[in-house]
Amino acid sequence: MGLLRKYFLPNAYVSSIHNLDWNLLAQSGVKGVITDLDNTLVGWDESEPTEEVRNWFRKLNELNITVTIVSNNNEARVARFCESLDVDYIFQAQKPRGKSFQKAIDQMKISSNDIVVIGDQMLTDVFGGNRRDLYTIMVVPVKQTDGLITKFNRMIERRLLNYFKRKGYIKWEE
Repeated sequence: MGLLRKYFLPNAYVSSIHNLDWNLLAQSGVKGVITDLDNTLVGWDESEPTEEVRNWFRKLNELNITVTIVSNNNEARVARFCESLDVDYIFQAQKPRGKSFQKAIDQMKISSNDIVVIGDQMLTDVFGGNRRDLYTIMVVPVKQTDGLITKFNRMIERRLLNYFKRKGYIKWEE
């Protein structure tokens, strides 16, 4: 397998976290989720979880799936969002560097074979998860607007997605 595929191709791609079949994932052995926050769970400019996101966390809790939010954003932003959900988090994670992913795995006390990573960015979430040999799920960004660094990442992401499509590695439509 080429390095581009190994590091940047997600294992799955869905339009939203709400389109994942958690009953099926739990049956397949998923016990933990490392998820991004901004543009994965809610828009980057939304400070509180939506009711739909709260229900998503309730569903995972009912299935005994542990969640840790791993975000490159600052402590105030991440803590405020996570407080009402009573969920663990890592802020200023410096994704795709692997330390934050390993820290989340260690905190959850779950085998990395039983953890999935969910995020909206190939260069941070997917790359970081794939570097740790975790199962990665990429979602369509909740909002179509991004900060400057993310805009740059999205340009590279588009090239990678087009390359993977040309090679026949992906079948989904954007």
